[in-house]
Amino acid sequence: MSTPEREFDLQVNGARLRMQVLGADDAPVLLVHHGAPGLGSRSEPVRSFGPFADTYRVVTFDARGSGESEDVPPYTHAQWVADIDAIRESLGVEQVVMAGGSYGGFLAMEYTLAHPDRVSALVLRDTAANTDHDHLAVERARSTDRVPIDEWTISRIGTGAFADDTEFERYWRGILPLYDHAYDPEAVERKARATRYHYATHNAAFGQNMPGYDLTGRLGEIRCPTLVVVGRHDWRTPVPASQAIADGIPGAELVVFEHSGHSPQLEEPEEFQRVVRDFLRRAGVGRR
Repeated sequence: MSTPEREFDLQVNGARLRMQVLGADDAPVLLVHHGAPGLGSRSEPVRSFGPFADTYRVVTFDARGSGESEDVPPYTHAQWVADIDAIRESLGVEQVVMAGGSYGGFLAMEYTLAHPDRVSALVLRDTAANTDHDHLAVERARSTDRVPIDEWTISRIGTGAFADDTEFERYWRGILPLYDHAYDPEAVERKARATRYHYATHNAAFGQNMPGYDLTGRLGEIRCPTLVVVGRHDWRTPVPASQAIADGIPGAELVVFEHSGHSPQLEEPEEFQRVVRDFLRRAGVGRR
């Protein structure tokens, strides 16, 4: 039996967002936010959480300023959180399971803090509650023996300092080899070619939003069941960043994937799905 799937445009707070929904309309909603503003899109959440459409209504979308959605500023955490809630409201549901990876994890936590009654469970992947570990990414990029990474690329990690999409693509191609545990040059090239580049979104995210980003003092306010997962070899948001989140959220669970980099949901998909399904079952979220 095939899983129902549809793609459509949704007007949200003055911007057209591209949506992709998998699963039955009467299933509990699993709302997934992609990472990498200006680089990411719904394609990763569809691959990562598509298998969950047998039990959940998996809702994915390109955030404003990313993928196929409109470039309509502001690209702020407050605006992206408001967009998440507008999507939830459009679905006609009171609560969702909120999931997010990397920068999408920042927004998943921000949404949960802003709308605690709307989140039945929280799934965070390879993310952080502040910028304390960002310097380690620069150190890893400079010391890696995987591929040569030029100083121009290293100097722009997390800065949001790109003049146009051409510069932005140059940066992305330069840093992409660090993301996966097992380096595959052909996979890197496929990812680079498939990316839609929105440099202004990325500049706002990292040049304006991130310097003041710090949720560590508020993690204790998150009371819903929370799962935190991370790849052991994540160069961008290392294990200590996830450990800090799990330590700060009461009752949160931490699972480290030993054979993954920044994307255990793609590098160890079967184990990722098993862990998340088990967590959501124990959290009481799913069909009864």
